[in-house]
Amino acid sequence: MRPLEDYLVIDFSQFLSGPSASLRLADMGARVIKIERLGIGDICRTLYTSNLIMNGESSVFHAINRNKESFEVDLKNEEDRDMVRELLKKADVMIHNFRPGVMERLGFDYPSVCALNPEIIYGEVSGYGTNTEWKNKPGQDLLLQSVTGLTSLTGNADSGPVAMGLSIVDMLAGAHLAQGLLACLYRKVIKNEGGFVQVSMMESAYDFQFETITTFMNDGGALPERSKRNNANAYLGAPYGIYQTENGYLALAMGSIPQLGQLLGCEKLEDYVELKEAFDKRDEIKTILAAHLLTATTETWLSVLEPADIWCADVLNWNALMAHEGFKVLNMIQEVEMIDGYKYETTRCPIRIDGELLTSSKGSPKLGQDNERIIKEFITQNTIANA
Repeated sequence: MRPLEDYLVIDFSQFLSGPSASLRLADMGARVIKIERLGIGDICRTLYTSNLIMNGESSVFHAINRNKESFEVDLKNEEDRDMVRELLKKADVMIHNFRPGVMERLGFDYPSVCALNPEIIYGEVSGYGTNTEWKNKPGQDLLLQSVTGLTSLTGNADSGPVAMGLSIVDMLAGAHLAQGLLACLYRKVIKNEGGFVQVSMMESAYDFQFETITTFMNDGGALPERSKRNNANAYLGAPYGIYQTENGYLALAMGSIPQLGQLLGCEKLEDYVELKEAFDKRDEIKTILAAHLLTATTETWLSVLEPADIWCADVLNWNALMAHEGFKVLNMIQEVEMIDGYKYETTRCPIRIDGELLTSSKGSPKLGQDNERIIKEFITQNTIANA
């Protein structure tokens, strides 16, 4: 038994933030039914990455909607809304990530759903919150990275704002929503109460920066200054960064500059004996270090630094990572299969419970593939007759 088996999640959400939360609940055993728009479905079905089409749809959709069911309805149609209400009466959790006001117009806002099922746990993700003047702005990842200061932390000092190469704010908001839902599920077991969990991408992105923002607020409001070269963290001194070697790259975290100089055979670095110099003179130090690391291979430097317990690592691409035994032993890749027999490889849930991996062979759903079974199982004959 997985922890969330026998729990039912009704998921109206699209794109990444909401579906990433329901994916995690599905991985832990919950039954997730996606409510999808008639004839179109989750817009993420056609949100292509690198123009990759998998079995007629987007790889993004397949990655984030495995292990779910699809219920295709027209939410502007009263009979279809009645069927969805029947599902919600039996649900433990409901999720959506529409802009403020949409669910109210459709009749699926929290008060309306709570009237149907007082013990339901209702989760919503918004872009900027529901009470801000920005509430109607699009909650898109790049836009949220830009407005919350995240783009001022990546890249070198002269790079300008640099976005992260992942939809990080979507994933963070989804993770925070899942945390809130799980907390309320625990409370429901103890007190038999439902709950209303609200997450905004804005707040998730802000919380993501709690270390650096705390420093900023308690350092006289001084904005972060990225190093001019090899920047990896605007608030950390040398040697922190990624450096080119003779045949690749080497990542270096925190460490003593004189010790590095001794280990690497770079006498110039041994002169920086004061701790504060690692930050105050970080560009100067990084320039010396970068030039020296070009003189030998990554493997050479690792063979010297790792035995001395210096925090360092090779810099791998996905091909190199997946070929490495250190990755293979984790069994992070699983094969899943869709209802039509189409198979694809994707990641598994990163969580282990009682020592066991949370894997599933069930791929993403075809649009509306589960309508007949869901109607037969959940919808009363009276509702069907009225439809």
